[in-house]
Amino acid sequence: MINVEMLSTGDEVLHGQIVDTNAAWLADFLFTQGFPLTRRHTVGDNLDDLVAILRERSQQADVLIVNGGLGPTSDDLSALAAATAKGEALVLHEAWLAQMERFFSERGRVMAPSNRKQAEIPASAELVDNPVGTACGFALELNRCLVFFTPGVPSEFKVMVEQQILPRLRKRYAQVEPPLCLRLTTFGRSESDLAQSLDSLVLPPGVTMGYRSSMPIIELKLTGPAAQRDAMLALWPEVKRVAGESLIFEGTDGLPVEITRQLQQRQLSLTLSEQFTAGLVALQLSRAGAPLLASEVIPAQEETLAQTARWVRERRRSHFAGLALAITGLESDHLNFALATPDGTWALRVKFSATRHSIQVRQEVAAMMVLNMLRRWLAGKPVASEHGWINVVESLAL
Repeated sequence: MINVEMLSTGDEVLHGQIVDTNAAWLADFLFTQGFPLTRRHTVGDNLDDLVAILRERSQQADVLIVNGGLGPTSDDLSALAAATAKGEALVLHEAWLAQMERFFSERGRVMAPSNRKQAEIPASAELVDNPVGTACGFALELNRCLVFFTPGVPSEFKVMVEQQILPRLRKRYAQVEPPLCLRLTTFGRSESDLAQSLDSLVLPPGVTMGYRSSMPIIELKLTGPAAQRDAMLALWPEVKRVAGESLIFEGTDGLPVEITRQLQQRQLSLTLSEQFTAGLVALQLSRAGAPLLASEVIPAQEETLAQTARWVRERRRSHFAGLALAITGLESDHLNFALATPDGTWALRVKFSATRHSIQVRQEVAAMMVLNMLRRWLAGKPVASEHGWINVVESLAL
């Protein structure tokens, strides 16, 4: 197995002042490409610490991807740390300096003298192109390890990994095959409940069953080598059977994308009215390109479930919409959800615990709840059915 590691740099990352989204993205991207990370490290803007960890990890890792510290300021120390760890000097890369000067000139700007630092790389390093920024990346051999140095700006980092680093890894490790990862997402079942039902599965050699809990959903992942594809595909229907009615989508596109496909295929428009979720459902669906005819956030008001059902039915008619969804305001720990369709109108009253979850989590649960109602109707399933840990206290159909 190839030992691939990542080193994130910067005081702001180390101290939690920014979220290290680059590390999460890289871990996911390399996993899908067959180069899963074995370790991740973080170090601040300290030259001695940077040199020490470069020397340490280059004795253990086959590949180390260093992120950050290639900017023009005094706390950008990655190039100097690399040269120091290798025992060589920094040299000016004339071709990159010229490219930087063109970069600024084409934008009608004068390059500051401090930017010259971004063209200095260790003497033995190979330049790694950055087509969208001024910080050049570079690669060098240190002890047993191939080390890549990349800028911290996410847009530059991702392009560099995809266009420059991955091809080099593919060439160096031509035998690597990406693993197979089958995924499905559930709503309304607990992780322990699902695990209890799936722990008895006999998995093929090298195949693992994984769980990812991210309130309010649980993702199930069957992961294994490409050589076990047939065995994994044969086992997958049993995983889906266990997930049962709680399965809301397969793959990684997400429920809003799945719903959008169904709406577009059936040429159905949708109108939304939100109180408690404050436009969250509209945001999720609009990002997926759903055919939203209208969307509004209205002040909270007390309503019976029958009033909510009649109101959403009338809203569908007055807007000449194919479908209408509504979420009321939170009243005594209760929310009303309603869906109006050409076949009828359904409404559910759900009890939420105000002390158990934050308002953000409750809003996300509510958004998923109403999207799941819509998903079930589009799939020809009963809208009001078993919802697991979601406490449905009343249902109504008109």
